Amino acid sequence: MPDAIEFLIEPPIRDLGGFSGRRALPSAKRRAVGPFVFFDHMGPARFAPGEGIDVRPHPHIGLATVTYLFEGEIVHRDGLGFVQPIRPGDVNWMTAGRGIVHSERTGAEVRSTGGPLHGIQAWVGLPCAAEEAEPAFSHHPGATLPELERDGARLRFIAGTAYGQRSPIATRSPLFYVDAALAPGGRVEAPQEPAERAVYVAEGALDCGGERIGAGRIAVLAPGAGVALRALEPTRALLFGGEPLDGERILWWNFVASSRERLERAKRDWADGRFAPVPGETERIPLPAE
Repeated sequence: MPDAIEFLIEPPIRDLGGFSGRRALPSAKRRAVGPFVFFDHMGPARFAPGEGIDVRPHPHIGLATVTYLFEGEIVHRDGLGFVQPIRPGDVNWMTAGRGIVHSERTGAEVRSTGGPLHGIQAWVGLPCAAEEAEPAFSHHPGATLPELERDGARLRFIAGTAYGQRSPIATRSPLFYVDAALAPGGRVEAPQEPAERAVYVAEGALDCGGERIGAGRIAVLAPGAGVALRALEPTRALLFGGEPLDGERILWWNFVASSRERLERAKRDWADGRFAPVPGETERIPLPAE
């Protein structure tokens, strides 16, 4: 393993409800990278006319969901009353805080014609001081995100700060999250800080300190190491990281909590119907068995 890489993870392909994807975090080797406690690669998939995704209303606590698409469209609905389609290059940032419910579905127009779906959903754990924050939702069109082009790479800044650029999205802790599109031979240096950093290859392949990282693999980078990433073919990669959360987090189903007691309360609240529902939706995903 090159000195630049601390862990190399190849997540298995999973069924994400009618289409496949890869769950890069959490893994047996690494539970989190900075505040990123969950990282799902959705697709790529192509739906026939009449098909799509239907993620029924479900709850979250203690985290922010970050949805970012390369292709396709998802319609977000939540218990605050927001209804927001997300399209390629946009960011949906939903802060669960003390608790929120949302659904994610293919919209009627896209469902009628069929089409692709490809993207990333990440969860960012909240610091203890924000675990019980009021839930909130914000949508950021792709045109509002800063971009930087150099050395055969186009960098789009999804969240946080890196390379002297700052995303307009408000975060609760120091982090960076960058979409890097590289032409063959294109290069980008991984940010030197913070200590916890990773790169996930969604398409193509990168040379990382002499190690080939193909699509569907994640490299957790060694703390403090200078790491040059070079595209071996047309490549789409996500660079992300940040400062570790202030204490251990428990992940169970859709909940992230700093204590077992808070997690158990969230379970009871969902089972007993105490979360605010999504207006106009009557379905819900039941609490899983232990």
